[in-house]
Amino acid sequence: MKVVNITFKFADGSPDETHPAVEGESVLDVALNNNIKLQHNCGGVCGCSTCHVYVEAGMDDLPEISDKEEDYIDRAVDPRINSRLGCQCVVQGNEDIVITIPEQDFLGH
Repeated sequence: MKVVNITFKFADGSPDETHPAVEGESVLDVALNNNIKLQHNCGGVCGCSTCHVYVEAGMDDLPEISDKEEDYIDRAVDPRINSRLGCQCVVQGNEDIVITIPEQDFLGH
């Protein structure tokens, strides 16, 4: 199994974190497995835009964006050309990835 590193940067100013990821894991999976708060209201099935992230490096190591994902990104706060949904960013194991997690609103937390 191929392993790469995902570096998580945080728009709220928290320190960067780098964690290993194996081929087939999503950015959302790696975040949650390492106690990184990343919203995922739909449960990570590409049914919302709450796991919206910015891919700063490693985009070529992720699957091509689908029409469905693109539709949900259009609904996210401050979408950019490098926006993706963490649940759809499945590691292919060839290149390290750098992700920025935008500011998030956790209702009731």
